[in-house]
Amino acid sequence: GSHDSFSYWVDEKSPVGPDQATAIKRLARISLVRKIMKKWSVTQNLTFKEQLEGGIRYFDLRVSSKPGEIGQEIYFIHGLFGIKVWDGLKEMNSFLEQHPKEVIFLDFNHFYAMDDSHHHFLINRIRSAFESKLCCVECVEYVTLLYMWKKKHQVLIFYHHPLYQEYPFLWPGNKMPAPWANTTNVHKLLQFLETTLGERSRYGTFHVSQAILTPRVKTIARHLIRGLKNTLVHRNLPMILNWVKEQKPGVMGVNIITSDFVELVDFAATVIALNDLLLEEDESAT
Repeated sequence: GSHDSFSYWVDEKSPVGPDQATAIKRLARISLVRKIMKKWSVTQNLTFKEQLEGGIRYFDLRVSSKPGEIGQEIYFIHGLFGIKVWDGLKEMNSFLEQHPKEVIFLDFNHFYAMDDSHHHFLINRIRSAFESKLCCVECVEYVTLLYMWKKKHQVLIFYHHPLYQEYPFLWPGNKMPAPWANTTNVHKLLQFLETTLGERSRYGTFHVSQAILTPRVKTIARHLIRGLKNTLVHRNLPMILNWVKEQKPGVMGVNIITSDFVELVDFAATVIALNDLLLEEDESAT
């Protein structure tokens, strides 16, 4: 999985998003401030298509309307506005059309400046983009690749808003817990990942291990120009990747792992390779 999957492009010319504090919005009237914000808002370099081609299958999504804009268009957002959600969904769908056995998870987990009419607009966009590819809510343990292939489903949508109850193809957010370490310290992050794996539910939910470091205000102040990638990610990714290599998938093991800048190391290939451990278990059992 990728963290803030859509943030490969954010619009430094647009107003700051409603996910930011009032003080930041005031400061961001200065174009240099928006340039600096961009360095800290971007957590991926690859487009959706490139991420999919690189093996990413879980997408972490934050969305917002544009206050003051006529209509109900919804955009991706991380401090600054990204592309229209509709454009991202179409890009993903064209990949799925070409790869009918691939399955993706779309986790809509933060909503800003959206009332019910915006939600209904977005949900109808999701339905229009994927149609029969959408997998309706089911017992998590039933949802195997064979199950998906048999039903010709390719997309699971997780929707962290009460309106999920009105649509059978929206999975509730509590089926995709993603505990967040909120630290700049890689040792604390790895300890947190270990602890939360030990506490994960044995059955009934997916589970996201967010292998990401989060800058504090003082981190950003000290390293304004360097940005997220050069300050936190480059230096710590090798250690995070070593932790990934030591994991086992399956019950009480890792399930979905997310990272920033997924192409900087062999992240996707390393996570995918963990599945071989499950095959070895099956072989030894038989």
